[in-house]
Amino acid sequence: MKNFAEFQILGRVGKIKQFDGKVNVTVCANYPTKKDAETRENPHWNEVSIFSEAVRVYASKYAGAGDLVLVRGRMKQNSFERNGEKVYTVDLIAEEFSILAAKNQKAIEASAQPKPAKKPARSRK
Repeated sequence: MKNFAEFQILGRVGKIKQFDGKVNVTVCANYPTKKDAETRENPHWNEVSIFSEAVRVYASKYAGAGDLVLVRGRMKQNSFERNGEKVYTVDLIAEEFSILAAKNQKAIEASAQPKPAKKPARSRK
C-alpha cells in the first residue's frame, strides 16, 4: 500500500518569487464565513515551492497575480533551529500547477501553444 501526504489548493496567485532551482508561488484560497446573516471572505494564504523544471518554467512564464490556479503536490514537515529553539514547518511542494482562469491574456496564449509531437511508435516486424 502506498503512503502519502498531499495537498490541493484552488485559489488566486499572489506573488511569484524565483530562486536558483526553485520558484515560490503564494496562492490565496478564500473561505466564505457567515456571521449574523452576513457572508465574509476569510482568505488563507499559502506559499508553495516548485522544484520541477517544467512546472517552474510554466508557472514563471504564464502565471500572474490574480490568476485562478489549481495546485497539487506533497507536504513535507521540516524543522530548524532559530535562536536556540526548534521551529517546525510544513513545506508545500507543488508537483502540478494549472491555470484555470487568467486575469490577463498570458494563460490563453499558453494553451494555444502547439503541443510537442509524440515520438512515433516503432513498428514490429
